[in-house]
Amino acid sequence: MSTIEHPSVTALRDLLRLHTVASADGGDTDPAPFVELHRLLREHFPLTHEIGEVVDVPPHGLLIRVPADPESPTASADPVVLMAHMDVVPLGDESRWTHPPLAAEVVDGEIWGRGTLDDKGQLVAVIAAVETLLADGQRPAREVWLSFGSDEEVMGTCARNAVEILRSRGVTPWFVLDEGGAVASGAFPGVTRPLGVVGVSEKGVLSLRLTASGRGGHASRPAKGGPAARIAAAITRLERHPFPAHLSPATVEMLRRLAPHLPAPVRPLVERADRFSTALARVLVAAGPEAAALARTTVAVTTLSGSPAINVSPTSVHAGLNLRIAVGESTAAATERIRRIVGKDIAVAVDEAHEPSPLSPTDDPAFALLERTVTQVFPEAVPVPYVMYAATDSRHFTQICPRVYRFAPFRMSAEQRESIHSYDERLGVEDFLDGIRWYRALLDSLGAATVAPDGATP
Repeated sequence: MSTIEHPSVTALRDLLRLHTVASADGGDTDPAPFVELHRLLREHFPLTHEIGEVVDVPPHGLLIRVPADPESPTASADPVVLMAHMDVVPLGDESRWTHPPLAAEVVDGEIWGRGTLDDKGQLVAVIAAVETLLADGQRPAREVWLSFGSDEEVMGTCARNAVEILRSRGVTPWFVLDEGGAVASGAFPGVTRPLGVVGVSEKGVLSLRLTASGRGGHASRPAKGGPAARIAAAITRLERHPFPAHLSPATVEMLRRLAPHLPAPVRPLVERADRFSTALARVLVAAGPEAAALARTTVAVTTLSGSPAINVSPTSVHAGLNLRIAVGESTAAATERIRRIVGKDIAVAVDEAHEPSPLSPTDDPAFALLERTVTQVFPEAVPVPYVMYAATDSRHFTQICPRVYRFAPFRMSAEQRESIHSYDERLGVEDFLDGIRWYRALLDSLGAATVAPDGATP
């Protein structure tokens, strides 16, 4: 059997053909693709649905409880939650895609389509690994919950509802694992080996709306300093005054672990990242946008709107800002900084605010298990912790678990990472199958490390 004919590849391709896009308010979401996705999961992974307990999570999500092996010494230990999400972002300009985004074509050993990386590839890899375990007549050494959200891309309610269901059942996970991170090549300047980056926190999200108002009128009589000019000036000021750079404890630990793999001249500095954090923060900022995002709160101008007609000077102009708040900072402080920079004649409104997630431990058996599994399946990779730039459903699970990690067990090039939420999203077939192997290795190792109820190693 060729890898293209692998049952899990077939399952993924079936899911990729579904346009599972959630709406921000939920009311405009078409439920039919999600209903069909549930049906396909039952069809492709029957043992997981037969042996597991399936719980519907509003609006269109799923929780699946996979019982532990009753003979396992850790059968009654705290369970593990493995997460993914069903929904995808809109397709965008389909003419930019090399292969149609909903066709799920396999070309040159890669599966093309919206959701391969974010996040149907991970969803199928998770449940496929569970299915293989059950097909072998085994059970996990401790209880496993699969949590599949339906509105992650619009920061909806499904993950919060899943947390409340688990809380009502008294579930306190040992650790939670969601999307984020990858086996990333070209991820850090000067490091030639790929990095197995495991998110131990994620930045906060702050959406602001800037508004400049004025008289407006006929475009033949433009007034100096109108709303458009003032918004443009405010945006320019924001670019000239970025947030200060600093390193979180997770970034310091990441640099410490990377030091042996960096060029010799910079190793002494990076090995002492805790002592030279200010200098290293400046280096990261200078290294490009991906590295800079590790070192500070970022501001992106994402939407602009003004006049409804080309010959009308606008009475108001709006600019949308998307900020990713660094660990150790707050959305309130960030909002006040933006207000100071843009000036009093620009109104600043908060549309959405989510604080950075707490830092999950790296000196812990759970993180060590993830590291070992990365090394086992991807021996070429250097496992390191990092702070995730984007927001995930897992931030809600910090309410019931102190160990929330973010890792997608797929090899991803820089070009692939850029395709997420863009065009030409794709995943190598072998890389996808290695992702299944990674989850299976993780499931097989759940009895190898435990924590006591107080969090200490027993």
